[in-house]
Amino acid sequence: MSEPIARYVTIADAAAYLSCTDKTIRRMIIDGRLRAYRLGTRAIRVDRTELDCAMSPIPPARISA
Repeated sequence: MSEPIARYVTIADAAAYLSCTDKTIRRMIIDGRLRAYRLGTRAIRVDRTELDCAMSPIPPARISA
């Protein structure tokens, strides 16, 4: 039986999911792009669905003639 996918992940797991560093995730939390949740006095978790929502598409490049 497989384990269910966790909804809330650690900062390190969030960084691995987005292929960036822990520092980038912390910056995104500080500037409001991601919402973090405290678990107890030290543990911080991020909602995995918010990680997907934090991503924004890059518009296609215009080719000038």
